Amino acid sequence: MQARESRSCYNGGNNFIIRAREGFGVRLGKIYRNYIHNNLFIKVIFVFAIIVNLTIITLSYLLFNLMSASIVSSELNNQKQAMDRVNRYMEQKYDWVQNAVQDIYRNGLLASNASYFLRHPYQDYVQYMLDQNFAGGNESAADILSYLSNRMESDPDIQNVLLYSSEMQQLYVFNSNGPRKLYSTNPIRSYIPEIMAAEGPVAATPNTWIRRLIGQWNPQLYSMRSQVNDKNTLKNIGQLLVYFDAGMVNRSLEQNRAPLKGAILVLTSDGQVLADTSNRYYGMTFPYMEQLGSLKEVVTLDEPSYISTLTQNKAGYIVVGISPKSIIAEAYAGLKRTIILISSACIAVAVIIPSLVIFNIARRTNRIVHFMRKVEGGDLKARLQDSREDELGQISHSFNDMLDELDRHIDREYKAEIRLKQTELAALQARVNPHFLYNTLEVIRMRAVSQGAADVGDMIYSLAALFRNSVSVRPVNTLGEELEMCRLYLELFRIRYKNKFTYTIECESEITNIPVFKMLLQPIVENYIVHGMESRRKDNRLAIDAAMKDGIVTVRIRDNGKGIEPDLLERLTQALDLPEPESEHGQAQGQGSGSGQSFGLRSVHDRIRLVHGPAFGISIESEPGSGTLVAVSWPIVTEGEKTEDV
Repeated sequence: MQARESRSCYNGGNNFIIRAREGFGVRLGKIYRNYIHNNLFIKVIFVFAIIVNLTIITLSYLLFNLMSASIVSSELNNQKQAMDRVNRYMEQKYDWVQNAVQDIYRNGLLASNASYFLRHPYQDYVQYMLDQNFAGGNESAADILSYLSNRMESDPDIQNVLLYSSEMQQLYVFNSNGPRKLYSTNPIRSYIPEIMAAEGPVAATPNTWIRRLIGQWNPQLYSMRSQVNDKNTLKNIGQLLVYFDAGMVNRSLEQNRAPLKGAILVLTSDGQVLADTSNRYYGMTFPYMEQLGSLKEVVTLDEPSYISTLTQNKAGYIVVGISPKSIIAEAYAGLKRTIILISSACIAVAVIIPSLVIFNIARRTNRIVHFMRKVEGGDLKARLQDSREDELGQISHSFNDMLDELDRHIDREYKAEIRLKQTELAALQARVNPHFLYNTLEVIRMRAVSQGAADVGDMIYSLAALFRNSVSVRPVNTLGEELEMCRLYLELFRIRYKNKFTYTIECESEITNIPVFKMLLQPIVENYIVHGMESRRKDNRLAIDAAMKDGIVTVRIRDNGKGIEPDLLERLTQALDLPEPESEHGQAQGQGSGSGQSFGLRSVHDRIRLVHGPAFGISIESEPGSGTLVAVSWPIVTEGEKTEDV
């Protein structure tokens, strides 16, 4: 039972939505017919606005593309200039290392001492330098260690200078902020000898084993190295490594007049990051090496980006410029807003000014059409007031002249006949005037009272009041008035059945003045009288109770009549929610069968649901032989709403 009721409510909700959509479509069609399809001036404005908008938007789009492409090209040129500065900076560090080795070769004594240092233990080298000094040599000028220390102090970007001996497998380290140290690189305990012996690029990131040995863990470092050979035999006897601070690469960009948009990276051929102005990729391999060789203008990295590359052949590194497309787009975001603003202003001026002129003409034309319709409706006294001498003014003057002539013609030919017809019509209406019936019923009532038939007088009074309410043009009553109509109706039958029928009506005082549909409750009461009341019983009774809770008014009508059989009650409940009334077979509070007996109930139920939604309406509970309860519920109408008779 509950499942069927749920389906009925669901179907009712779907029907309401469908009707709402159809109503919305009808309203749109009406708006189109009234304001667009039948309005020449609106069509002109629409066509003109479309042409203007398309023209200005197209020109703005082409202008924006041209200027944004120029801005992108300018930003990419700035990036390439910054890449050139970074490349020159890296070449300076490369040249520093190469020149340091070349200077050693040019100084014969320095080259000899460097060879001795790299081929003998450190203690022997110290003794060797003492002997030279004792013999009258210049130790400071020819000491390889002093030479490298002085060279290191000449460049603040240097963090470490490392001189490695291949034969002695030892590493002498100069620190920028610490003492010099000599480290033994025993191949049993480290891979440094193998690393130093392997061929590798001139520019690279510091090796992890060397970092661990010397305790240098600064991630922003890159190294430049050069082979050191014996001057006489040209045999390789060691290597010179210099660790530079990669963070100082940004100094090369300080002279850039425009701020850098994006990042510049210096990479080895295998993806090691030597320098990164964004500080994102230090300590890791660059993950987009494959994309660097793409011929596309825009490639996808973390996001779509413009890529530029510059290769340094001698040191073997690559300078890469990365400019995310979103950041470049910020450069012309202001241009986009400016173009949109200017285009909007042009569209507004080009549309509004002609539209005002057209609307003025349309207003005058509509005034002429309006007065024509007034005349069509019978108002022959209407006149157009237009003092202009243009075409519309001439039409107005001609229309007024036509009305004057028509009015004179009506006066001459038809006015007398019309007055005669009006008199005949008024007489006919007087015959069926409801007041004639009210007066007649009142005469009969007074005659019955004068003859001592007070009950007949009361019945006639109730009948007259009911009839007066039914023919009233008002679409709504107050709840108190509706309950009074129910009382008058029940009073007729109380008098008729005398002691066999009683009724009670109770209503909370605060809801008596709320507006309700006309004839909202009387059909339910009438169904009880017709179908539920048993004339042979002497205890027939009907109770009406109206109350409000949480903004919802509920009127319960309970009787002790025949009741409704379960299968008939089920059909009646389903019939209330059917979309068409042809299938109804139940009856309100009713007993018996037959099509159309629940018409009054369905009318009340449908009007409430159409106005207040499917959650409200009529509910019926009944047991055979125990009577029936009909509950009618609806929400209080809020201020500003209006209840309409559906």
